[in-house]
Amino acid sequence: MTMAIAFDTPGYSKRLRAGGIDQQHAEAHAVAARDFIVSELVTKSDLTAAITTQTLALTLRLGVMMTVGFGALATLMKLL
Repeated sequence: MTMAIAFDTPGYSKRLRAGGIDQQHAEAHAVAARDFIVSELVTKSDLTAAITTQTLALTLRLGVMMTVGFGALATLMKLL
């Protein structure tokens, strides 16, 4: 699920203009910030999905390691 992130482009541009940047540059900078910076941000749902995926992968690895370990132990006990 992709979640849109709100970015106040006019507000950002207004803040730049208040800081002394001319309107054309302020608007271009605001659009660039929205297009290039905001698109790289991670949302809570992105993080939750990544953590869930990693948790499942680690649980599976641990289960496989335990199964192999117990199998090896059982084999050694039969040999002795």
